[in-house]
Amino acid sequence: MTPEMGEKHSPHRFVEEIRTPMLVIHGDKDYRVPIGEGLRLWYELLSRSGLPAGPDGSSPHRFLYFPNENHWILSPQHAKVWYEVVFAFLAEHVLDEEAPALPELLG
Repeated sequence: MTPEMGEKHSPHRFVEEIRTPMLVIHGDKDYRVPIGEGLRLWYELLSRSGLPAGPDGSSPHRFLYFPNENHWILSPQHAKVWYEVVFAFLAEHVLDEEAPALPELLG
């Protein structure tokens, strides 16, 4: 992929059109997608997304960061957190259920 192709298809260019809550998950050792790209998308979602903030200023978008993982979340304890967060996010935004409590580790 050329830099021009990457720029043309980058999600940040279309962030104003995003009307669905987005869960961004990123490992800091991901060499396929540098962490800067995940953080850039997160920043754009928070500042320019077409979704309104909640009454307390919270965003419907979420960011899950693994400093010691790469493109795939491989360590068992991290995979467990990954699944719990993904299932909670889907329950809230797809099934319209009250989101289950997130893992203690996340606060």
